[in-house]
Amino acid sequence: MAVLRHVVGETLRAVRLRQRRTLREVSAAARVSLGYLSEIERGHKEPSSELLASICQALDVPLSEVFMAVSDTLRRQERMADRAMVLGSRTGGPVLTPAPHLDADGPQVRTFPTVAA
Repeated sequence: MAVLRHVVGETLRAVRLRQRRTLREVSAAARVSLGYLSEIERGHKEPSSELLASICQALDVPLSEVFMAVSDTLRRQERMADRAMVLGSRTGGPVLTPAPHLDADGPQVRTFPTVAA
């Protein structure tokens, strides 16, 4: 089962990297410590709604778009887990949960507007 803080962190990191911005730039704009933002992106910390809104504002991305991307990722992971469970029950073998799909650029998320540097 997917952990929400991991998917939120992966989504935020993907947006930041797509914009070619550093953790330092975003943490300063969001008024959050660099270390804490890093922990959020790695899925070690779960941001409050206020902090998440501040990070989205710093990234110039609507909070609703981040939630939609997170929802899409969770839905995809749940479908993969469901397929694995059905396959495991049909074969009588162990049920394996596949890893989330990642491409060379990171997790598959919706495209967000870029911010001029």
